[in-house]
Amino acid sequence: MSEAEGAPTVPMLTTERLVIRALADADAEPIHQLFLNIDWADRSMPEMELFQRRKSWLDWTRAGYREFERLYQPPLGDRAVVRKADNVLVGLVGLVPSFAPFAQLPSFGGAAKALRTMEMGLFWAFSPDAQGEGFATEAAGALVDWAFDGLLLDRLVATTEHDNAASIAVMRRLGMRIEVNPQAEPPWFQTVGVLRAIDRTSPASAESP
Repeated sequence: MSEAEGAPTVPMLTTERLVIRALADADAEPIHQLFLNIDWADRSMPEMELFQRRKSWLDWTRAGYREFERLYQPPLGDRAVVRKADNVLVGLVGLVPSFAPFAQLPSFGGAAKALRTMEMGLFWAFSPDAQGEGFATEAAGALVDWAFDGLLLDRLVATTEHDNAASIAVMRRLGMRIEVNPQAEPPWFQTVGVLRAIDRTSPASAESP
């Protein structure tokens, strides 16, 4: 048996308008610009240093594809979202570890001082000029379908702040149940989307070529 035989890997996924694929070396500059455009970068740092940090992150993410597969672990990490019409990288989507005090949420127990636990998280980030087109829902929906059907995953979560209306709208369109954390901290855990495999109602939106 080969080293990677039977290990879960995310295939390239396609939707009507998008391709969701593994990141490549050539994605370094587009990703650097993406994180600048969504203000996920320390602008006080020299841009070259910011780029090198983003390149380091890209190398780490790509190495993770290989190492998670070798260890027979879930295929965590971001994937590129590419628009078919012009082959431009418009965003990222991925499966990520979500380490948070989930027992604070009403359906998880509602404990005021909960300890942190790990859940499988769903991540997305899109360039401002590609927002408002439904790309986040389309790409995340493709990955959600694969996660439940390919990994036989029981539950996915997504987290954000109360005032992030765009992300909360994506959660709703994905069919997630919206949980409001009664505690204000941490801010990125104020609103949580939860989707169970048994609650899925939408048909698969992705095709493996």
